[in-house]
Amino acid sequence: MPKKVALVTGGSRGIGRAIVLGLLQADWYVVTSYHQDEKAMQHTKQFAAELASQLLSIRTDLSRKEDREGLVAQVLAEHEKIDLLVNNAGMAPRQRIDLLEMQEPSYDEVMDTNLKGPFFLTQQVAKAMQEAVHLGKSISPIIINIGSLSAYTSSTTRGEYCLSKAGMSMLTQLFADRLAEAGILVYELRPGIIDTDMTAPVHDRYERMIEAGLLPLKRWGKPEDVARAVVALADGVLPYSTGEVINIDGGFHLRRL
Repeated sequence: MPKKVALVTGGSRGIGRAIVLGLLQADWYVVTSYHQDEKAMQHTKQFAAELASQLLSIRTDLSRKEDREGLVAQVLAEHEKIDLLVNNAGMAPRQRIDLLEMQEPSYDEVMDTNLKGPFFLTQQVAKAMQEAVHLGKSISPIIINIGSLSAYTSSTTRGEYCLSKAGMSMLTQLFADRLAEAGILVYELRPGIIDTDMTAPVHDRYERMIEAGLLPLKRWGKPEDVARAVVALADGVLPYSTGEVINIDGGFHLRRL
């Protein structure tokens, strides 16, 4: 049986890199997009080579329609199907600025990258998945959206990011509902405080908060924690669930007295 094909956005570093490597270890063929960081992407490819795996990377600006279309077209031209889409690519605002001072260019950039891009990429991939199912080339394709605890946790110095991740949660529900009839399952993984470049600017602050008891599981999350969940879902462990939100957050979502 031919390998299943995964498309992972934002695979050059952090959570995306861990997802790419986890899927390669699970014997998936992986195509990943990246935006600008060529050096980081080369590092990911080196890790892939150490696993004796080939990794196709495609430079893509997911906020641009022509880039999204070109990405999907290239994957389909080579493999004729996409069995798994992982919407991982995202960005924090370039500066943390008070909500009352946030400017439209920052709002537009974050929302285009974190919500508009994933929405229209998912729309395009979903159509290809439906066709592959109809032709018998794919069985039970899966879409996994990488959300964030920021979907429900206020952070008034990065409001545009919170809004984008709240939108990602509804994106999950909408596509889960629409695609269920085709047997396409949709999930959201909701990472918490993960040790990546994105959290580096506030590392010391989060370190103190974790030590003070912010999380029931008293440690930073690692990109590999998210990757393990992706691989498990991709392996079909929840075949009678769709639209499900799975927290990868050390218990942050628990309400405690």
